[in-house]
Amino acid sequence: MKLRLALLALAAAAACSAANELRFCLHAEPKTFHPLQVDEDASEAVRYLTGGVLVRVNRLTQELEPELATAWTVERDGRAITFTTRHGVRFSDGTPFSADDVAYTFRLLMDPQLHSATADPFRTGGGSPQVAVLAPDRLRIAFAAPVSGLARLFDQVAILSARSPRKENAVLGPFFVASYRPGAEVVLQRNPHYWKRDGAGRTLPYLDTVRLYIQQNREIEALRFRRGELDLITDLDAELFARLALQAPGAVRDIGPSLDSEMLWFNQVADAPLPGYKKAWFRSRAFRRAMSGAINRADLCRVVYRGHARPAEGPVSPANRFWFNQNLKPHPYDPPGALRLLSAEGFRLRDGVLRDPQGNAVEFSLVTNSGHRSRERMAAMMQQDLAAIGVKLNIVTLDFASLIERITRTFQYESCLLGLTNLDLDPASQMNVWLSSAANHQWNPAQRTPATPWEAEIDKLMLAQAASPDPNRRKALFDRVQEIVADQAPFLYLVNKHALVGLSPAVRAAAPALVRPQTYWNVERLAVVREGGR
Repeated sequence: MKLRLALLALAAAAACSAANELRFCLHAEPKTFHPLQVDEDASEAVRYLTGGVLVRVNRLTQELEPELATAWTVERDGRAITFTTRHGVRFSDGTPFSADDVAYTFRLLMDPQLHSATADPFRTGGGSPQVAVLAPDRLRIAFAAPVSGLARLFDQVAILSARSPRKENAVLGPFFVASYRPGAEVVLQRNPHYWKRDGAGRTLPYLDTVRLYIQQNREIEALRFRRGELDLITDLDAELFARLALQAPGAVRDIGPSLDSEMLWFNQVADAPLPGYKKAWFRSRAFRRAMSGAINRADLCRVVYRGHARPAEGPVSPANRFWFNQNLKPHPYDPPGALRLLSAEGFRLRDGVLRDPQGNAVEFSLVTNSGHRSRERMAAMMQQDLAAIGVKLNIVTLDFASLIERITRTFQYESCLLGLTNLDLDPASQMNVWLSSAANHQWNPAQRTPATPWEAEIDKLMLAQAASPDPNRRKALFDRVQEIVADQAPFLYLVNKHALVGLSPAVRAAAPALVRPQTYWNVERLAVVREGGR
């Protein structure tokens, strides 16, 4: 009997150990494990799971909460911030944590030689920030000019150790990178020195391991999820969602409009290799608004996304509770109205072909990334919509690298369909889109001076909101930006996709949120209870 009990105990322990592992997929190879050099989704996932930050935006409430900082004060209208750091915290290698580590991290972050995308929102005022350690648990960072949303920016800054001999491997998050097999998996192990405890005083995280399989094929990912080999899927398209809803009822969730949008824009770059008459079309507000009015967004949501999307109002999704401009409405589907706008500009519809004032048939190409089923279907539907007003749309699908080359370097394209993924709620993170001088001002990037009066007005509004410490004042200024964008239509915002996720019943305490990472934002409190210890 004793032997039988012992064997049962060992089996239970083995099952518990196997069950105490969370498994999901990264959809690309991580480019880096250096938390300050992250600039893509796979590396961002690893940073979120391993990096300790001073403050964290709660993905469910969208409110800022203390983490490694117990208190902070924003001073001088956003020109400085003082942090008080938590006592008794250690890095995963046992090295003590102090304000010196924060100072070291921030100085490294702002080093121009590092080329950190995380640093960009801190650079709005120019100059070099001054970092002063005031005490072992206090430091102050001062900037040359106000930095908007200053405290919230630290949600993305994972603190490195100033003293550990292996700085990138010493982390303050709930897990550390234990192993990495390129093309196969990243394995994260529980940080034995993690500082958080639950309400009963138990140390967190509950999980022992997070296993991240590197898998680009979404069909294989869905198959493995259905077999129980994966515990969650962080992002499903509408077709896979519908299929899994039939095959694994209760294991998929539509959690509502995400922060992400799908949009179309026209190339307005002055020296782009395009005919002059097409450049004139693309620079015309009436033309852009007419093309927008000819697109049936409700059909895109119904057919392409199977109802798991909503027509987009503008740059901000309603999922962003504070910054969304409630007064905006999606551009209405109105082909007759589109033709009236074009007619006022001298365009004429003859024998089913729309012609400009010089008699040129209105025909242009749209580039998007090959293999992205939703975008390819959207493009095909828009092709039909535009044909109804006499416009010929040619669809060109490219591999992603070639697409990026065209829209950022050669400018050999006429229009583009892509999505915008928002990781941050604050408009400060969109300065690189809305400033006319910015590289990601996609329809006409890196302008020496604003090409249009409305772009000049957006520049002023964005800089003013960045300099204001008053959230309500910033909201009013950014509301005006959204109104100008909706009116001028440099981007034709099409849909806000819903956040569609897969979540196994084996995962306990999951609370999917609309802000990325939707499924594992509270990973330190997740547990996995698997049948049979698989």
